Amino acid sequence: MLKEFRPAITSFLILTAVTGIAYPLAVTGIAQALMPDQANGSLIVKDGKAVGSELIGQSFSDPKYFWGRPSATGPMPDNASASSGSNLGPTNPALIDAVKGRVQALHDADPGNTAPVPVDLVTASGSGLDPQISPAAAAYQIGRVARLRGMQPAALQQLIAQYTEQRQFGMLGEPRVNVLQLNLALDAVHR
Repeated sequence: MLKEFRPAITSFLILTAVTGIAYPLAVTGIAQALMPDQANGSLIVKDGKAVGSELIGQSFSDPKYFWGRPSATGPMPDNASASSGSNLGPTNPALIDAVKGRVQALHDADPGNTAPVPVDLVTASGSGLDPQISPAAAAYQIGRVARLRGMQPAALQQLIAQYTEQRQFGMLGEPRVNVLQLNLALDAVHR
């Protein structure tokens, strides 16, 4: 009987060593050597302390900050361990109500803003974790942030331009602004 199980046990042990130990160690070592920032979570560090990641959105609700894209993760927003979209279709009443509520929150925070609300400020992404918004979504919020911080809108426009990432290789994706980086820069310029 042992003779019949020996090849299976040997294969199991060899494959466990290769796929469970050697391969993960090799991939981790290569990642740490070639791209340590990405391998360690693309963390954003301020005053020696990690304040977030370039890859995971954060909730900002204080009107003196730029707000990011809504999160679809539950039970907490921007929960990386619960990455998911809402799976609500465009005609779903729950999505329509959520969008109406988000539009109302934006209007309540900035009643004088009559510009159309950019869609990425009221809808979650497929992952529910997007750290970026469109330059248009950032520009939509300039009036509110400038008023509450006592800043000139032109200074905020320059800050947004400075933190706008262009299309990758000039053709992939859309221009985008990392909300956490923008808000950290905003704090550095004006508290």
